[in-house]
Amino acid sequence: MSDDRRTKRTRAGGETGLALMQHEAPDFGRWIEAVALNRDREAFARLFDHFAPRLKAYLLRAGATPGAAEDFAQEAMLIVWRKASLFDARRAGASTWIFTIARNLRIDAIRREKLAQREPDPSEMPDDPLRPDQIYGERADGDRIRSALGNLSPEQFRIVELSYFHDKPHSEIARELGVPLGTVKSRLRLALIRLRGLLSDTP
Repeated sequence: MSDDRRTKRTRAGGETGLALMQHEAPDFGRWIEAVALNRDREAFARLFDHFAPRLKAYLLRAGATPGAAEDFAQEAMLIVWRKASLFDARRAGASTWIFTIARNLRIDAIRREKLAQREPDPSEMPDDPLRPDQIYGERADGDRIRSALGNLSPEQFRIVELSYFHDKPHSEIARELGVPLGTVKSRLRLALIRLRGLLSDTP
């Protein structure tokens, strides 16, 4: 079939998907719509290939470390995949929407880091504060915890182990594993989100 016939057929509604996109300038909004409606992996791959390196470069210019910029960019694209249905082209362009997701991820991380660094008031601390592993222990038995931990990636599990079970600070973990501090924090954050979901889903 010639290009002219293919184009006419697509415009007439007889052909769907990404065929026409190969002959036109990128239409990011249509790609996001394809992900939202059909979980279109080809459309998402095109979005990822285009935006992931640009998000990383943007985050590096904003002051993120290389490791953190990489993690934020990948996390932003995962949000695009999961929440593509929330995109509204009437409110913002596709690029603006995606870059805002990445920007908000970094802002949230900075806020959490500042809160974590704030010196606690001893008078506000309980006499015997619970460790994170003890908190999980009250919510689930040992088998559930071990099962949830087993679903983490080896990198995430190692950071959880060093942070919560060996009480090592993030900076020491970064030196021991030879990764940027931002990578330690982002991997730990993703691991805890994963654990929270696994434990809450387990009866």
